[in-house]
Formats: sequence, C-alpha cells, structure tokens
Amino acid sequence: MDIMVGAQTDAGRVRSHNEDSYFTGQQIWAVADGMGGQAAGEVASAIVIDHLRAADSAGPLAPDDLGTLITDINASILEYANANPAAAGLGSTVAGIALITVDDVRHWSVFSVGDSRVYRFAGGQLTRQTVDHNEAEELIEAGQLDPAEAVDHPGRFVLTRALGSKPAPHPDIRLLPQGEEETFLICSDGLTSEVPDETITTALRDYPQPHDAAERLIDLALMHGAQDNVTAIVVTLTHNADTGQLMADVDSTTIPRPHAEETE
Repeated sequence: MDIMVGAQTDAGRVRSHNEDSYFTGQQIWAVADGMGGQAAGEVASAIVIDHLRAADSAGPLAPDDLGTLITDINASILEYANANPAAAGLGSTVAGIALITVDDVRHWSVFSVGDSRVYRFAGGQLTRQTVDHNEAEELIEAGQLDPAEAVDHPGRFVLTRALGSKPAPHPDIRLLPQGEEETFLICSDGLTSEVPDETITTALRDYPQPHDAAERLIDLALMHGAQDNVTAIVVTLTHNADTGQLMADVDSTTIPRPHAEETE
C-alpha cells in the first residue's frame, strides 16, 4: 500500500497570525488548532505537535497509546500555563489519524478532542469520522437543534472539550479497518466553517493528488472569507501491486500561502 500526503495552512483573510499547527509523519497525521490569543495559541498547538512527533518516531503504536498520549499532551499544556501566568487559559484542539497494529493487522485509529475534524472519502462518498465537541453539536445529539441550524448557532464556537483543561478531556478514539483505496481529510474548523461538505466532496473528487486537493481546499476557504486560520491535510491510501509495501510520500508545506484569487 502507498500513502501519499498533502498539507497546507494559511492564516486566513482576517487574522494576522496562524495558531494552527499540523504534523505529517510516518504513522501519525494530525491538525492542532491553538487557542488563547497571539503567542499562547501557537504555543499550545506546537506542544501538541511536539508530542505527536515524538510518538511517531518511537515505534509501532498500540491501541492504548493514543489515549495515554492525549493525557500527556494535556498535562504539558497545563504545565506551560502554570509556568507562564500570562498564557493562562491557552489550549488546543487536535484531530488526526494514526496507523495502529492490532493482532499484526494494520488499522486506522481516528482521534479527536475539540472541533477539528477527520473525514473519510471513499467510493465517491464523504463521511465525517469525528464529532465536534461544542455546544451546538451537543444540542444536535440531544435532539434540541436541527443540524441545518447549527451552521449559524453561537454554540458552535463554545468548545466543551479541549486540551489544556482540568480534568483532562476524554478523547474520541475509534479503530477503522484499512480499505483498498481511501482518502482522509484532517482539518481545522477554519475550513469547515467556510466550506460545506458538498464542496469538500467535489474538491476531493476533482483533485485526486493530495497536494492539489489540500491547496484547493485552502483556496476555497479563502474565497469564502477565511475568518479563521485554516489547515488541511489530505492522506490518500492506494494499493501498489508492484511493491506490496506501506510507504509514505509526503508532499506538504508549512509556509503561509498568498491569498487565492477570488475566482472559482
């Protein structure tokens, strides 16, 4: 199997700095959306990525490793806040996928805390793999809010789970069997707040190369106003009959991009 990865990030059209961070490794791919204002939010998301990078290089991941990793990240953010009172209240979301070995069989593990998302695109269908940890989503699950109304509901900006909180947030972690051919989109809410799922589906269908797809998704967010920082990672898994191996071909950039032209 071949894994190809494309990633893009942009501060957006309103904010002067980018508090999003992302990581594309050999067995972990994730986005972290920092909170806490200039500098503090960037620090929080960077702490998340530092831990993910260390875990990615530490050897094969077991099913319980991600839960422990999330707990450790939360503790590190709290430790930073205690040592730096000016940064009190900093925090971050995280969402991503990881390769997990279960009984010698590779699976995907989807994990999240907060409102960054993971989508799976396969067979022409886009399915969301994560739940937003915010007030609007909780109202939807309770049957008190129609999903169509959640787009403009103020509760979508109020997180109910985030890294950097006491007690430590409970992460959502689920295992998925690997498919023959599939694509995952990992993104901050700066994308999903601006671009509807139908448009995301079209972009992933029309741009099969991960780098091109990630660039297109950022462009779409900018065309729609990009009120927030926006980050997208596209991970594509395909069957390679020639090698029969699992390889990572990473094509990504962390350099903020110029604003896209406002044309479709």
